[in-house]
Amino acid sequence: MLQTMRRYSKSWISSIFMGLLGLSFGVWGIADIFKGTTDTSVATVGGVTIPSEVYQRDYNNTLKNQVDAQGRQMQPETAQKLGIPAKVLQGMVNRIALDNEAQRLGLSTGDGPVVQEIRSVRGFAGPLGSFDHNTFLRVISDRGYTEQGFLELVRADLTRSQLLDAASAGFALPTGYVDALFSFLNEVRAADYVVLPPSAAAEVPAPTDAQLTAYIKSHPKQFSTPEYREVDYAGVGPDDIADQIKPTDTQLKQQYELMKDDPRFGLSVPEKRDVEQITFKTEADATAAKAKIDAGTSFANEAKALGTPVDNLGTVSKDDLATRGPAVFALAEGGVTAPQKNLSGWVLLHVTKITPAINKTFEDEKPDITKSVTAQLAQAKLNDIANAYTDANSGGLELIEAGKKVGMKTGHLAAVDANGLAPDGSKTPLAGDPDVLKQIFAAEVGEDGDPFTTKDGKLYVIKVNGQIPPKLKPLDQVRVAAAAQWTAEQRRKALVAKADALAAEADKQHNLDAAAAAAGTPVQKSGRLYRDGGTQQQPGETLPPAVVTKLFDAPPGTAVAAPGPNGSYIVARVTGVFHRPLPASSPQFRAGAQQLSAQSAEDFSTFLAASARAQQNVKINQANADRIAGTGSDEGS
Repeated sequence: MLQTMRRYSKSWISSIFMGLLGLSFGVWGIADIFKGTTDTSVATVGGVTIPSEVYQRDYNNTLKNQVDAQGRQMQPETAQKLGIPAKVLQGMVNRIALDNEAQRLGLSTGDGPVVQEIRSVRGFAGPLGSFDHNTFLRVISDRGYTEQGFLELVRADLTRSQLLDAASAGFALPTGYVDALFSFLNEVRAADYVVLPPSAAAEVPAPTDAQLTAYIKSHPKQFSTPEYREVDYAGVGPDDIADQIKPTDTQLKQQYELMKDDPRFGLSVPEKRDVEQITFKTEADATAAKAKIDAGTSFANEAKALGTPVDNLGTVSKDDLATRGPAVFALAEGGVTAPQKNLSGWVLLHVTKITPAINKTFEDEKPDITKSVTAQLAQAKLNDIANAYTDANSGGLELIEAGKKVGMKTGHLAAVDANGLAPDGSKTPLAGDPDVLKQIFAAEVGEDGDPFTTKDGKLYVIKVNGQIPPKLKPLDQVRVAAAAQWTAEQRRKALVAKADALAAEADKQHNLDAAAAAAGTPVQKSGRLYRDGGTQQQPGETLPPAVVTKLFDAPPGTAVAAPGPNGSYIVARVTGVFHRPLPASSPQFRAGAQQLSAQSAEDFSTFLAASARAQQNVKINQANADRIAGTGSDEGS
């Protein structure tokens, strides 16, 4: 809970604790590093500027975290969809705002806590399991930080923690408040109840014509004709011009060449390998380990003997491994490379699986490419038809004539509703084209429409010539349906009134005897009822959540009425209220008190971060941020 509360300040430190076992983390900048001005800044917070290169670095480190955590390279497009660029920038802004506030209040952190914090990070541990200065330098260097710069980053993070800890330290809710809340939430009730079936309602006399006429007028949507529109239309689809589309081999081969190197189509996929590695300080250490592996020690056992983790690089291509690629891809499955140099020192790489390359020939793909090219040519042809129609219509031809001239199928509907039906209920030719019907009922009457394409690729143009608004149907035409609905509604009202009256009577008599007599059923007793809507009912009991909620809203000894299943109504009376004791010394009570206090503290901390931002005149250069996010995976790493 407290980690959640500090989501604005627990920057890269929390990432280190959770992610450095894989030697990956994102490092966020601090106010002192950002001071100054630059034309390429991405944001300014209270006079502190975030330069583009700092945002670029932090964004790249975040993408590297995704690679390390998921075993694959995250592309900028994917990062954009996940909102990562905005999260990175907003996180930086929040941290700077809190840094500025901490500085204003005179908060600071000495060298001792900074050193202690760094020495506690597992990712900085050496082969013996304790903090190792060389490992520390190697890891932070991989992310582009100097030792002094990293120390200042930790200092800033700890200072922010001081600020939020001070803000949340006093949030301990009184025991009495927590006890009252637990008593309320854990309350258990019991009830007697009677189910009134729909048949318990008084008989309703048949409605008069006047009553039905009034009912129909008050429910016009149910008893009116639909709106109809008179429309001219012209349309043509890919199937109509299929015989005109004959792609040549040259066109097909051109399309194949365009698709061949595009990874989206999967025609040419390089060989990939699942690779893991062990990292060493020196080449001599790596060479000694390789000799043991060659002598029969497994890769995993050698790592275990050395007390070092095996890093899983995931499924990678030759290019993904840069200078190490040739050595890895020269191995058979199960092979281990000779020592290889990288930024972290020296590594041995182990191939655990080989995924062969995919190279689909033109002949392999010709059927699918033919379909694709045919669809493209058909769309181009439809575009030509649309342009030709526009020219003909602009030249003075009405829709029907212009459509026929350019080869479209034309038609006229004297009346069609939004479902494509004629007034007699028969389907019109447009009944299967919902996109066209939507356009018809969105168009202005008398206006020439522009050509449009439906979801299934058909080209249409429509013109609405007239409109017949909805009107109430004659009483004789809807009498049966209207009478049935009116009667059902009146019976429901009668049942509700009866249930309410029986509940009032139960309050007077302090029992449900009258309700049971009216329902012709005995009074039933509920199982345990809980405020959250849960129950411990007996088989066959029918107390829905709506009834339980009303019972908890009612004072003890009073009755309520609420809807039941299958059109029934339930009259229920509270017969018992129980409070489950929860000692203040119990673990559940203490945990609940801590959670409630932490939630209150979290609310205040969120307010503190928002308030700090609001007071510091935050300005964001979204164009620069977007530019960086679009190339973040390729630059600055």
